Amino acid sequence: MSVRNTVKSIQDIMRQDSGVDGDAQRLSQLCWMFFLKIIDDQDQELELMQPGYRSPIPERFQWRTWAADPEGITGDALLAFINGELFPALKELPVTDRPGDRRRVVRGVFEDAYNYMKSGQLMRQVVNRITSVDFNDLAERRHFGEIYEQLLNDLQSAGNAGEYYTPRAVTAFMVDRIDPKPGDTLFDPACGTGGFLTCSIRHMRDRYVKRPEDERQMQAALRAVEKKQLPHMLCVTNMLLHGVEDPGFVRHDNTLARPYIGWTQAERVDIVLTNPPFGGREEDGIESNFPVHFRTRETADLFLALIIRLLRPGGRAAVVLPDGTLFGEGVKTRLKEHLMEECNLHTIVRLPNSVFRPYASIGTNLLFFEKGTPTRETWFWEHRVPEGQKAYSMTKPIRLEHLQDCAAWWGGPTREGRQETERAWRVTAEEVKARGWNLDIKNPHAVEEDHGDPETLLVELDAAEAETARLRDQFRAILAEALAR
Repeated sequence: MSVRNTVKSIQDIMRQDSGVDGDAQRLSQLCWMFFLKIIDDQDQELELMQPGYRSPIPERFQWRTWAADPEGITGDALLAFINGELFPALKELPVTDRPGDRRRVVRGVFEDAYNYMKSGQLMRQVVNRITSVDFNDLAERRHFGEIYEQLLNDLQSAGNAGEYYTPRAVTAFMVDRIDPKPGDTLFDPACGTGGFLTCSIRHMRDRYVKRPEDERQMQAALRAVEKKQLPHMLCVTNMLLHGVEDPGFVRHDNTLARPYIGWTQAERVDIVLTNPPFGGREEDGIESNFPVHFRTRETADLFLALIIRLLRPGGRAAVVLPDGTLFGEGVKTRLKEHLMEECNLHTIVRLPNSVFRPYASIGTNLLFFEKGTPTRETWFWEHRVPEGQKAYSMTKPIRLEHLQDCAAWWGGPTREGRQETERAWRVTAEEVKARGWNLDIKNPHAVEEDHGDPETLLVELDAAEAETARLRDQFRAILAEALAR
């Protein structure tokens, strides 16, 4: 059976179980089970390659011990083992601060995980399907990785779980423009399911990783934090799927809960790539971790303040932010002033409202900046929905080729040779300052659409409404006559 068919059959089995309710629970259930299989396959490979290597999971709870035999325990006995032994043991795994202690990864995944399935027979069927996938087979792992990313994409329809997913075209474009290299300390402070991390790993492997040392250097320089349990678990599994030996760098925590001044010079990073949550409010007390002039409960603003602090001189960032950040006042004004004085905000890519549909329909922007020199001028690029398409949607999402015109205009590493076009324009820092640090600057080359004369439109509207009323009365008369017969 192909990997795609295997995953589909697992989902079909789970739909029969009364304990699994909806896409988010189904993916969470899939995730911890696949995690155990993936890490067990990886352990068996490491045992062969590294003399003395020991699995972070006690032998009794390793996938090969309790799950691999298709005729193994099932029914109530299987449920009792999972709920009464497996979960308690993995939630309480003893851990150390020793670098590379994979027990921290396992414990972190299971701390808030839950077994939703109530049928031991259906659980055995799922276990047997998962056992059929060999994650040490590079082709199978790559194929499963593609399916896994599609599952993450499908989370968009699972209530507010869509907030964890940034369109892959957007992450790939941002990573391509930032161009991380092995050894660059790369941080996503709100990593969700790990989209920026996986894109960065692929980018570096395709372009720069030539030796085992390059791979080790790349993996050692990754940093990430995720506040919520489900995306944290999804991200850790995503890292394993992408061949990361120790995904313990993905911390389950709230980046904003740490005092702003507590981030030391030694913790500065070379690159920040992130789509921080926006539109949300932080819990009481979080804002007190920040200087008075940056205090707000709006999550995106706090992240922007922290990102500026975390970049080392010469560090670069690409951040997704809503239109409200560009035109907002108060704390937002102070943040934009601080950003443009501490960093070179060299490019803003303006995206249409539909890029993040269906779970968000607000204008968003990609801000690219470098720490160390103040902004002298900012270039804007207006991204437009492809001709013949009114908006992006789940069935017609944004694709990387839609952003190629911006990439072609961008220029080289120093962005030399940029020209103003009908889609591109620049504004000096002095002009932004004169506008009260309002960066919501519309395309000066855009031609306003002619919607017609307002008086004529009102007359046409009145006529249309009158015709609608006439047809409604006619329909009522026909219906009344039919009922009277």
